[in-house]
Amino acid sequence: MIGFGGCAQSGVPQVDADASRYEMMSQSGVITDVRAVVVKDEGSGGFLGAIVGGVLGSTMGGGRGSVLTTLGGGLVGAYAGNEIGKSNAQELSVTLDNRQEVVVVSKGTQFFVGQRVKIVKRNGRVYNVELAK
Repeated sequence: MIGFGGCAQSGVPQVDADASRYEMMSQSGVITDVRAVVVKDEGSGGFLGAIVGGVLGSTMGGGRGSVLTTLGGGLVGAYAGNEIGKSNAQELSVTLDNRQEVVVVSKGTQFFVGQRVKIVKRNGRVYNVELAK
């Protein structure tokens, strides 16, 4: 049996590589409302999709048809990339321990009304939302 002691543990939250260089602040509170939202793609998915679609399209057809399939592939790829780049998220209304009301968006999470959460901030921006202990 071969063991890899340096491998990342599964099920453990991941942080950015530069997270150890910043002081982070946190606030805790209770979720009072949850709303499903979709976070739009920042453009990278559409750009990459257009490139991949254009390359794939260029391999089809011949002569003038190759130009049309390249353009068509680029358009279809851009659309698909934008759709894939979207993320499911939740908009959480939270009553903090100091009774302040805040609203944060958390991607790829499954929170419920009544849960206690910790909102971690770095430089005034929400870095992570997690269950509070």
